[in-house]
Amino acid sequence: MSLFIYILYSESKDRFYIGQSEDPFRRLTDHNSGKSNRYTFSGRPWLLKANFLVRGNRGTALKLEAFIKKQKSRNLIEKLVDPDFTPTDALAQLVRVPHVRD
Repeated sequence: MSLFIYILYSESKDRFYIGQSEDPFRRLTDHNSGKSNRYTFSGRPWLLKANFLVRGNRGTALKLEAFIKKQKSRNLIEKLVDPDFTPTDALAQLVRVPHVRD
């Protein structure tokens, strides 16, 4: 089972959303269809800005998601969505995945 940390962006709200899932593309569809939580409902449409494979299990993915959210740093999130940025230190377990669908 592969787990991913994904970062979505809402142009209408100028906000980012960080989540973790086995299928980030399905989750993007859920967020945009309103099947997801209240936070993302009003920000539709959401765009997938970054997608990272997590080296580890669901516990690792949850810890990394929580770590990113706890930073409360737009600067960090903007670095993570930059394709030239390589995560280090606590985020070194993230492997950038091109978000191209078949």
